[in-house]
Amino acid sequence: MAHAMPLNNTVSITAFNRGKAGQIFSNVKKNGMTVVMKNNEPECILLSPAQYEAILETRYDAELLSIAEARLQNHNEKDTVSFEDVCQSVGISAADLEQMAEVEVE
Repeated sequence: MAHAMPLNNTVSITAFNRGKAGQIFSNVKKNGMTVVMKNNEPECILLSPAQYEAILETRYDAELLSIAEARLQNHNEKDTVSFEDVCQSVGISAADLEQMAEVEVE
């Protein structure tokens, strides 16, 4: 996905009135997006489902990054608990962890 998409893939809103919706939607599916123009101004942007999902995922990733950065700024070393201390508090040893099956996290 490009970082800045120019508004060069356009279609006039009157094309919908002329029965070209199928052709327009096919173009959106192929190119990812189409800008609908009304009176020579962008009226709306049609996105393919894949493009829309990519935008949502990028936005979600940016929100997570912002949260992580805020947490790092507010991090206090004295509030940190070592891995060994956590294992000891729940009664797990390194040997127990070695015997566990591999877990895939998405």
